[in-house]
This record gives sequence, structure tokens and C-alpha cells, in this order.
Amino acid sequence: MRPFVYLLASVCLFLACTAESRPFKTILKSFNEQSPLRDYIMPSTNEASTGIIISDVIGKVQDIAIFSGLTRNIDAVSGRLEDAAQNATVLAPDNTVMKNLKRKPWEDPEDYNEFGAQAYEGVNGSDRAHSNLERFVKRHIVPESPWEEGKKLKTLAGNEVWWEFKNGQKTVSG
Repeated sequence: MRPFVYLLASVCLFLACTAESRPFKTILKSFNEQSPLRDYIMPSTNEASTGIIISDVIGKVQDIAIFSGLTRNIDAVSGRLEDAAQNATVLAPDNTVMKNLKRKPWEDPEDYNEFGAQAYEGVNGSDRAHSNLERFVKRHIVPESPWEEGKKLKTLAGNEVWWEFKNGQKTVSG
């Protein structure tokens, strides 16, 4: 497992959804007031939520369109994000981060070492790419919301993560 750290304010958007009915402002209290998501899922009234469908929300936010598109290709993830009865926190890398990755989310250096330049060709290569993509996306989904600071949880991929304030910014570590 490779360690990772996200500065939530600048690198990814922290989407949270809970199935329990409670005020919107408490569901998204982790959002920065400047978040582009604020207009989509934080109405000005303090009305109660009966559940937010995350797939509807992330589909409207252009800053995370690349990652949002990837979630639709993974049945276990898209099913969870379409179900308002399941809690989730999505650690969604923004488009700039996705464009600047050293390799595509479906690539793994180990695959190139083992299979060479044709690692993702043919049916087996396609299956490998899909498996790598699924692992990448699942690493960004925490099956709990709200998610308390310092609480260590496992992502859908099984990676342990937690968040905390560091230098005035929310940081996810794992």
C-alpha cells in the first residue's frame, strides 16, 4: 500500500452523504464556504435531508468531472453513490490533479514489468486495466459519513485513511 496525503482544500473535494435525516448544514459542515459544491448541496435554509444521492451531486460539479466519470464505470461504487440509504464520503481529486497524475488510473508499473508494453492489450489487458481502475476509484470512497477528524476508516479498497487539520487545512492521510 502506497501512503498518500491529500490537502482537501486544494487537491480534492470532500463530498459527504448520510442516509439519516438531519440538517444539510451539518451534513456538509466539512465544506469550505468557497467550495464549488456549496451551491449544489447546501441550500440557504436549514431544511432536513432525507438523503442526498451523491451521483447526482458529483455529476454537476465540473471541477471533479474526470473522477466523477470514473465512478460510473465501477458497479460497486456507482451503486453505492446512487443509493441515498448508504452513507459515504468521496475524496474526489479535482481535474487538475487527475490530469497531472504520473500515469493513468488504470495503469500499474507492475503490469508493465510483468507484461511489457502490451500490458493492457487484449481481453486480459482490458481486465487488468479495469481492475486497476476499480482499485483507484475505491481508494477514494470512505463508506461512512459524517467522518470525524482523526477517526481511521477503511476505504472501499481496504486502505486505512483518516483526516485532520494540519497547518489550517484539512488533510487526508493513509
